[in-house]
Amino acid sequence: MPPSSPSASTASTRAWSRVAAGLDGLLERGAAAADWVLVHDAARCLLRPEWVEALIDACLGDPVGGLLALPLADTLKQARGDRVLATVERSDKWQAQTPQMFRLGLLREALAASRRAGAPAVTDEASAVEALGHAPKLVPASAENFKLTYPGDFALAERLLATRP
Repeated sequence: MPPSSPSASTASTRAWSRVAAGLDGLLERGAAAADWVLVHDAARCLLRPEWVEALIDACLGDPVGGLLALPLADTLKQARGDRVLATVERSDKWQAQTPQMFRLGLLREALAASRRAGAPAVTDEASAVEALGHAPKLVPASAENFKLTYPGDFALAERLLATRP
């Protein structure tokens, strides 16, 4: 579903609300604003513990936090309708994944600011943090950490799982 569609926007708002409620729940249970939190999209159900460990190791000493991501390998096209408008330079492009790891207070502030601003460009926690002027760390991940979005993704996930011990 294209990000500009009302359904995608509504889904994003619901996701922000769930994450914000989770952060509030952590605070109510004694977590501090300086504590680290990881947010993960359940549609990325092939997540492996070693990827989470790599994210934690990379972000613990970072002042902002970060996210699992994959450098873009495919040629990227900008389109107008069903026609190519331009080929986009990809050397500095990454595919964002989850989990994403930030300080609870920073993430809570970023989500609240995004909600107040009605920021349609905010599609994940990292983009909310970016909107506050921070630059999250990109932690190289695996293509196996893909988001199950399309019907064919389920067959691919099944094949990948069949190869795991």
